[in-house]
Formats: sequence, C-alpha cells, structure tokens
Amino acid sequence: PSWSSLRGRMDHISLLLNIALLCTCSASPPNFLLLFADDLGFGDLGCYGHPSSLTPNLDRLAAGGLRFTDFYCTSPVCSPSRASLLTGRYQTRSGIYPGVLYPGSIGGLPLNETTIAEVLKPLGYATAAIGKWHLGVGASGMFLPTKQGFDQYLGIPYSHDMGPCQNLTCFPPDVKCYGLCDVGTVTVPLMHNEDIKQQPVNFLDLERAYSDFATNFITMSAKKKQPFFLYYPSHHTHYPQYAGPGAAGRSLRGRFGDALLEFDNTIGNLLATLEKTGVINNTLVFFTSDNGPELMRMSRGGNAGPLKCGKGTTYEGGMREPAIAFWPGIIRPGVTHEIASTLDILPTIARLAGAKLPQVMLDGVDMTEILVNQGKSKRETMMFYPTDPNEKYGLFALRLGKYKAHFYTQASATHSGTTPDQDCPVFAVLKAHNPPLIFDLEADPSENYPLPVVGIPELEDLLERIKKVKEQFEASMVFGESQISKGTDPNLEPCCNPQCTPKPRCCQC
Repeated sequence: PSWSSLRGRMDHISLLLNIALLCTCSASPPNFLLLFADDLGFGDLGCYGHPSSLTPNLDRLAAGGLRFTDFYCTSPVCSPSRASLLTGRYQTRSGIYPGVLYPGSIGGLPLNETTIAEVLKPLGYATAAIGKWHLGVGASGMFLPTKQGFDQYLGIPYSHDMGPCQNLTCFPPDVKCYGLCDVGTVTVPLMHNEDIKQQPVNFLDLERAYSDFATNFITMSAKKKQPFFLYYPSHHTHYPQYAGPGAAGRSLRGRFGDALLEFDNTIGNLLATLEKTGVINNTLVFFTSDNGPELMRMSRGGNAGPLKCGKGTTYEGGMREPAIAFWPGIIRPGVTHEIASTLDILPTIARLAGAKLPQVMLDGVDMTEILVNQGKSKRETMMFYPTDPNEKYGLFALRLGKYKAHFYTQASATHSGTTPDQDCPVFAVLKAHNPPLIFDLEADPSENYPLPVVGIPELEDLLERIKKVKEQFEASMVFGESQISKGTDPNLEPCCNPQCTPKPRCCQC
C-alpha cells in the first residue's frame, strides 16, 4: 500500500485509540461546556490578532487548544444561527426564518426539533443554559429552554436590546445604556426556568449572577459525579454593551472591550471551577460566536478582521467566526484550516458521549477527527442563506473546498452600514450573478478579487461542480413552516405582573 493510505490508516487507528483511552480513563462520560458569543467578529479576540482586546482566558484556551481559521455559523443573525447550533440542521428546516424572534413572537423553535440537551438527557446528563436564548418564549413559556431539554435556565430569553434601555444603567456608577433600544415593549426580564426574577434586569449584576449560577451547576454536577452539558450563549458583545465593576473601564478598547472582558472573566471563572472540581481533563470546552460584527455601531461594534462586511450579510465577515476547542490531554494545541461549522457540534458531542443521533436529516458532520487528530474534515461545503431565505432564490452562496461562489449578493438592511466598503451598507441592493462570483478564499479571504471563470477550463469545471452540489443540496432542502412569519402578540411579552395596567410600562418588579 502507498505511504498516504498507510498514514491514513494509522491516523484512523490513532483516533480510535484516543477515543478508547478517553472512554476507559474517564470514570464518566465527558462533560461539555459550550460558549457562544453574540455579534463577535472574526477579528475581535486577542488570539485572532486584535491589538487592544483583553481576552486572557480565551487566549489561554486558544494557546492550549485548537483554533479554527475556517469555522462558520449558518446565518448572519441571531435566532437562526442558534437554532442550527442546537439542532445540527440549517434554520430553513426548523422554520427559524426570516430574521429573528421577538418578545411577543407566537412561534419558536418547534418542540419536535431535537436539541443537543435532548440528545444527552437519555444518558443521564445534567443540562443547564444561561444567557441569551432567543429561540422563542411563546404562550405559557412553551419554547423556553426548560421545554427543550435543559433542566435549568437563567437568562434573558431574547436580545437584551429588545426592550427600552435609555434609562437603564449599563456601566458603573450610573452610566446609562447607549441608545434607546426597542421602545413600546416590556423592559427586559431576567428569567429563572419559567419565572421572571427581575424586570428590568440589573445589567451591572447580571454577569456575576450568570457566573455564580454556572459555577454552582458545575460544582453540584461534579459532586454528584453526573456528566453535564452547560450552554452559555452570552449577551456579550451585542449592543448595548454593558459591564459590571469587575470589567468596566479595565480594557483598552472602550465599552465594547469592557463587555468582551467581562465575558472573558466569566470564562476564567468557569475554567477555574472545572480545575477545582477535578473535571477539566474530562471536559470539552468549545467557543464560537453566532454571527459577525454589527458594523453599523462603528467603534462600539465588533471587527471582522480581514473579512468582508459583517452581520446581516453572506460575505465572510457575516458568517465566518472565531472558534476554539479545548480539552487537556485529548486535543493537542494547534491551528486547523479545515472547514467546520456550528452544525457539526451536535454530531460531535453525540459521538463523544456515545449518544444516539436524532432520526432526522442532519446537516452537521462529526468533527472528532479534526479535534483529536488535527485531521481532515468530513465537511467539504458550507451553504450561505441570507437573513430572509426562500425557495425562489435558494442559496445566496456556497463554499466548496477553498472556493466560494456568490449566486446573489445583498448588503445588510442596517447591521453592516457605516463601512467604507460599498458592498456592505443598505444601498447595496440584491444582485444576481450569472455566472456566480467565485473567490479563492485561501488567496483572497477578503473576497476582493473574483476569479475570471470564462475561458479557463479548470475554473469552468469547478463552476460545474459547484452548480451540481448546489442543485443536489437544494433538492434535499425542505423548508419548514416559518415560525417568525406567525407574527407577534403583545400579550405574549413576558410580564412579571401580568394583570397590571397600563402595559407595557407597568411590567416591573
């Protein structure tokens, strides 16, 4: 046999040995800590090259773990991206489109969708979520985390700008939140399981509450010798930024940097708890972000590094994200250039835990070979849907290997405004491209220089392959009923004093 086939077999044997070692050495199945930032760009972390971000704990994870350069979310906005992360399926299948869910949304993540928490529950895992849910509240809280496989939840069930914030304090001693946020709706609630604990939430104390809740959950699970899954979708660094006394004024990057530092501090607390309880060597920690930076906020928004545009667009800046996998003794430190996605987290966790996969069409693939051996990805393609996908237009873009083809381009309605790049702001209207714009993302990650396809046989062959992949994928895509198109009902907005008047102003406790 050839050297390459021998090497391939050796790699496979090595992977199996690593997993066997993991299963035999561990007294219990592995734990999983999933950290999900909000509106964080590819260039926002110290370990991804930002000169003034202060992220010592994330940098430590990157130095001791595996850092991804080609990791993607599935949507350039919040709710659809979260649906894909938790289900391993494109948002078009579960109906979390177009756009995002609101406090009074009638729909939410359908209860027949299987989340990572529901995959792990039959194996006896303790499951908890803290932070930004954003997959629906619904009538009687029917879409909250506790109805989707999580034993416990503490958090704001949607974006923390989805309620008036002009008189709320975002930084000590009494620096008011920047902007108005959404007016004419209830103030933002802090929920514990299905009950409202506080309305409006106290931003100065929120991160400490999350950190205490999470460290307590890890400590109790370790004490019971129960494997756990902790999902922390942070509000940081979404607008309006906020931070308590532990981080306010402590970064070099202003308010955005302070918010990011506060998130990083919590990650440090969680890592210290994993160490203190003796479970860090049996825990996979995975970090990524839901979508690209909200460039319309200028220096108060994030940074996409060398990538084009940001939130709301199907350019790389909207959907290519920082990602780090950390697991002492199992994952070797390094950098991978393999293509991977939030879709792949569910199948990977299922494989590592020995759980059964949901009997539905999954779009994710198992990443274990990348994590354990820094090997090849099973993923060759990444699909790019806009914020308002539909069957008429189908995919806006598709990545195959190192090449990305744009069949349509469109700027973000608001999210990527204010940038000098004319392709990002609102006035860059929907454009069809036939033939599609093709970029070599290894040579040109900024998508500045489309390749001249016509008359070059290799590129013409590539284009045919891309078209075939697109056709096959779109034939397999069954759009679920749109949950967001079901509309909103003000009576569904969470109110701690449901009988009070006049609403929404009276919803305070």
